[in-house]
Amino acid sequence: MTRTGGDVPSRASVVIIGGGVIGVSIAYHLAAADVPGVVLVDKGALGSGSTSKAAGGVRAQFSDRINILLGLRGLETFTRFRERFDQEIDLHQVGYLFLLDSAESVSAFEQNVALQNELGVPSRMISVSEAKRMSPLIETDGLLAAAYSPKDGHCTPESVVLGYATAARRHGARLVVNCEATGVETDGSRIVAVDTDGGRIETDAVVCAAGAWSRQIGEWVGVDLPVTPLRRQVLVTEPMPDLAPDTPFTIDFGASFYFHREGRGLLLGMSDPDEAPGFKLTRTDSWLPGLGEAMARRAPGLLDVGVASGWAGLYELTPDHNALIGEARGVSRFLYATGFSGHGFMMGPAAGEVMRDLYLGVRPFVDISGLHADRFAAGSRPELNIV
Repeated sequence: MTRTGGDVPSRASVVIIGGGVIGVSIAYHLAAADVPGVVLVDKGALGSGSTSKAAGGVRAQFSDRINILLGLRGLETFTRFRERFDQEIDLHQVGYLFLLDSAESVSAFEQNVALQNELGVPSRMISVSEAKRMSPLIETDGLLAAAYSPKDGHCTPESVVLGYATAARRHGARLVVNCEATGVETDGSRIVAVDTDGGRIETDAVVCAAGAWSRQIGEWVGVDLPVTPLRRQVLVTEPMPDLAPDTPFTIDFGASFYFHREGRGLLLGMSDPDEAPGFKLTRTDSWLPGLGEAMARRAPGLLDVGVASGWAGLYELTPDHNALIGEARGVSRFLYATGFSGHGFMMGPAAGEVMRDLYLGVRPFVDISGLHADRFAAGSRPELNIV
């Protein structure tokens, strides 16, 4: 494999490990803030890990205040991305539509919407009949209500990575791909270098943005990053001639079944309760019976649509489905932004801003102290709006 981005530099002010949307966003924000010697390394191509396998959803409909603010900041950036970075990302703000079939879910979403509205998200509870008008493919049996936000939607992850990477390089960052980090050297509690298969990089600061592979990076410096990889799979249908262009990103919340428009067809997915953790990236058929049952219940017309393609990727799960963002207390200048539990793409822009500020010692736009990796010893609050 050919290494690109130039030879591995011998010295850097900060080394970012991981070239997905989180990593390139951090690289851009640091370089744009005139931090010299920003270097990013990735064992593959930029965005070739979980980012390129993401469903592309962007939203601010979360149950936790921090996640709402991170998602909202991301939406603001995606809305202006083409103008700001001269990069088309195919943003479709068709809204996220959560379909709710239990009284408990309705009550929780009513509280979530109230908090979202307080923070500036234009979400609202809607009736089942209105949900049906918005997303005509659904059957409404068993539904009690729905939640909708018109500013949410979906865009193309690879294009976002390209936009950030191009801008980061323009500001002087070095992005070296096909270059695997193999260790972090420390002298006591101080970082002194990052070892890669292309050479040693002297540095006193490391940012872990390695997604599902982050636990090992933390172990190199004695920091516990409780991130577990879990395979998720999606399918893309053949073209559907009568598919409405404004079809919202529709989620049957109780089943975790979702779909959104992808080209002339639909992208479909759902969680598999029988999936065991691990670095499994091959497609399987084991989840299809469950998907078929969910489709038969909520969108039976899709059972007659052919499948054109599909893929498997990795979620990077934490115990409470919230990200790990912060700086380690036991080793100097080891920072991390990982464990987004399926929300990394949509929170990538905000994560870059926050990590820039943590590196510079500036207060971020949102208090992320609750996302520190040490939080689990004292208990934590789970994110409820997960897909």
